[in-house]
Amino acid sequence: MATESGNPTGDGETRRDFLGIVAWSGMAVGGIAVLWPFVHSMNPSADVLALASTAVDVDDIDEGMGITVMWRGKPVFIRHRTAEEIAAAEQADIGGLRDPQPDSDRVIQPQWLIVVGVCPHLGCVPGGTRPGEARGDYGGWFCPCHGSHFDTSGRIRRGPAPTNLEVPEYVFETDTRVVIG
Repeated sequence: MATESGNPTGDGETRRDFLGIVAWSGMAVGGIAVLWPFVHSMNPSADVLALASTAVDVDDIDEGMGITVMWRGKPVFIRHRTAEEIAAAEQADIGGLRDPQPDSDRVIQPQWLIVVGVCPHLGCVPGGTRPGEARGDYGGWFCPCHGSHFDTSGRIRRGPAPTNLEVPEYVFETDTRVVIG
């Protein structure tokens, strides 16, 4: 007795469908197995992930002093500002600045200023973090390469730099520990 398809057992198409599903599934799994190492190679390496954020203990930074730490291959200036530096930064007339930003937009806690230490003009590293370095006419940082002067909020006040020193993303985990990035 024959079925409608002409197959006497009636299970030829079912067996063919099953073999097709197995073959296509095997090819899909094989394709994923071949592509996985390539896709995984595009993930950032462990050393890059380690640079994604930097934790810094700021408890040892005396008022009026600053340190430089490295983050993502760039220097970052962390300054413990004095009351006078905070007042100067807050009272500055920002209307006449090339890149006007109020001090309150640049800091989380007024006593701590954290900026990327790369001059936006040509990528030099301004001085003013270490004792004895020139801080420029506004008490912040001075880039001797081309004469850019930054104030105590990291804003460009004089010279060729087109913008302020960049403020990186950061959070205070505690009162004395900051995580940059």
